[in-house]
Amino acid sequence: MGYALRDDKRHSYADYRAWPDDARYELIEGAAFLMAPAPTIAHQTVVFEVARQLADALDARDCRVLLSPVDVLLPRGNEADDEVTTVVQPDLMVVCDAQKIGTRQVRGAPDWIMEVLSPSSAGHDQIVKLAAYERAGVREYWLVQPTDRVLTIYRHDGRGYGRATISELNAPTPEGVLPGVAIDWARVLDKLGLPET
Repeated sequence: MGYALRDDKRHSYADYRAWPDDARYELIEGAAFLMAPAPTIAHQTVVFEVARQLADALDARDCRVLLSPVDVLLPRGNEADDEVTTVVQPDLMVVCDAQKIGTRQVRGAPDWIMEVLSPSSAGHDQIVKLAAYERAGVREYWLVQPTDRVLTIYRHDGRGYGRATISELNAPTPEGVLPGVAIDWARVLDKLGLPET
């Protein structure tokens, strides 16, 4: 299942910023997708626990760990911010280039992104956002399905994403683009109250 479209018009970041705050949208190639309401506690727990591990591991590095909602502008070229037509809000990201981080948004591809899948977002995250992240050059994209305890990883080779790596959430997973960093899924599952498999 995917997100509903706001309308059939093509929008830019200028339009997006003018919309009222009572609903959240993402823009993909100008199409405005209405995001789901507040995520579940399990979803937020996974995001927070992975963010905590990342923040601890990256404490001495020049990388920032950012949690949604943060606007990430993925321009096609050198267009002004207001003209950008792809604006997403990943659940969790790492940005290691300080020049990409503005006061209110990130401009350009984060180094690493994680989305936690839910029934309302799975199609959008696995199809629509996957294509947007690949086009923008996001170096590593993780999709976590906590209920099924499955992790899908896409790594960008400079031309695009190759075949996904799929594994169970039962052993620490090293970050491909963040050397020396690994996510300990046992800690995450413990916070969810799920025994490790």
